[in-house]
Amino acid sequence: MTAEATIHISSAVVSVLPERRDEVLRALAALPGVEIHQRDASKIVIVMEATESGILGGRLAEIASWQGVLSANMVFEQVESLADIGD
Repeated sequence: MTAEATIHISSAVVSVLPERRDEVLRALAALPGVEIHQRDASKIVIVMEATESGILGGRLAEIASWQGVLSANMVFEQVESLADIGD
């Protein structure tokens, strides 16, 4: 029996120092599987996709350690079958 291929999709809010926002936005945009959906002076909403939940957690921990980032908190996670979404 073969495990069904899945994709993990998560949203997160990244709180940043306003003076470092543009730097953090550039770094986020360079990460694979990360999309920026909203931003203001000190908060950035991102959506991340990966094949495993652990990858998402690791990526979020990495983001939280960046200079200028105050916090990076997961808001939502969903697991979808690749067959269901057509990939």
